[in-house]
Amino acid sequence: MTENRQVLIDSLPKDQLSESNYRIESNPVPEPQDGEVLCRTLVLTIGAGTRAGLQGSASYAGAPKTNVVMNGTGVARVELSNSPELGEGDLVVCPSGWQDYSIHKASRLTKVTDDIDPAHYLGALGTNGLTAYFGLLSVGEPEEGETVLVSAAAGSVGHLVGQIAKIKGCKTVGITSTVEKCHLLQDQLGYDASVSYRSADFRAELKEACPNGVDVYFDNTGGEILGNALFRMNEHSRIVCCGVVSQYDTSNPAGGPRGIPGLLVNKRIRMEGFLVFDYIDQYESGQEEIKAWIKSGELDPLNDEFEGLERAPSAFVDLLAGGNVGTRIVRVAE
Repeated sequence: MTENRQVLIDSLPKDQLSESNYRIESNPVPEPQDGEVLCRTLVLTIGAGTRAGLQGSASYAGAPKTNVVMNGTGVARVELSNSPELGEGDLVVCPSGWQDYSIHKASRLTKVTDDIDPAHYLGALGTNGLTAYFGLLSVGEPEEGETVLVSAAAGSVGHLVGQIAKIKGCKTVGITSTVEKCHLLQDQLGYDASVSYRSADFRAELKEACPNGVDVYFDNTGGEILGNALFRMNEHSRIVCCGVVSQYDTSNPAGGPRGIPGLLVNKRIRMEGFLVFDYIDQYESGQEEIKAWIKSGELDPLNDEFEGLERAPSAFVDLLAGGNVGTRIVRVAE
């Protein structure tokens, strides 16, 4: 425990993100002060939404900066403790960033104490799962028998949205990139139908997959996919605006889709954005229900793994290119 490898933002991307936007440095391991703990990162998660924080203008994540450790959430082991709240060897969820070691106030950390795979606290029991849970159930408000359409349906949030919708008795249709992912959605995750947006007949195939229209559309992409989904929406349907992955990794995002606001008005469609932090006071109850679904086998969270801190930049670039299935995580240490 003599050095701390850190992945720093070396430059802000001018268009698509590349590994060259990062550099790795080694610095001394920091020492915890009173009330603090030194945490050893075991596994960290990488999400597409983090790319928005690297845009040239500020997002909800704050204005981008260079020469700082790339932000991220991890599961870590307490190596040194100057707090009675946590002891050495305890596992915690913390804002570790992309580095081997980090210092935190013990009072601000979440201790992992149950028999659930700790990596799930970065996926189904973390931001991804809570985003899927509250976005679908509190914003989308699906009713049994309704059709729920999900874009980026094999992604970190989308693969959970579809499963939760099935638990609630809905018909689920997923939009994803490849035929292989379509098979995974239906064969492993229980989607009723799936469509590849890369298909030459995407519009017709989407219509065929949703013969009774769409009651709830969980939108992770924006762009042309949102535009096509708009024309499948039923009267009094709901569109949950969760992310715009089609616009994250470019300096020249496409304009908004046709049909806004005309279709929204004519079909009385409710289109609503949200942030998971809006529901922070309900996190515990949401996690308990998700945890019960995992233990019962009703929910099958998928983790897509890379090995080694040094591979975090390439894991991020691959994620933005659609390479992941489920939550993208990087194993840093045992």
